[in-house]
Amino acid sequence: FFDYTAIFAAHEDPLQASSNLQEHLHLIENWTDKLKIKINCAKFTHTTFTLRAHFNRENVKQAKQVTYLGITLDSKLTWRPHIIKKRQQMDLKAAELNWLLGRKSNLSLSNKLLIYKAVIRPIWTYGIKLWGTAFNSAVDIIKRSQ
Repeated sequence: FFDYTAIFAAHEDPLQASSNLQEHLHLIENWTDKLKIKINCAKFTHTTFTLRAHFNRENVKQAKQVTYLGITLDSKLTWRPHIIKKRQQMDLKAAELNWLLGRKSNLSLSNKLLIYKAVIRPIWTYGIKLWGTAFNSAVDIIKRSQ
């Protein structure tokens, strides 16, 4: 699906990185025109590391952070927004499951642990190979909820 397409352009020269990105956007633009695929430019964003980007002669809006396949990338790659979002999701899920995981639940500790491992842990471990390199201060946000 085109909805989940990412283009990564890297170069030590920011002008060259921007040029590489723009070149790929032109290739996609030509491809979509050829296949008569209509693209909603309002849904395009770019998080830069480059200069302005254009698609169909329109500026692609720049965001300080973008979510791609459930992983929030910020322009400085601190992972803090992603970790905060995961912490919020974990807190919501824990509140939903409080009747099972709370102190008043009659479930054994081993069953509570199974539920935690099956439902809550996957929330924060998704994409950990990427965000696991974050600063300790950001990772501590997750650790505090354990």
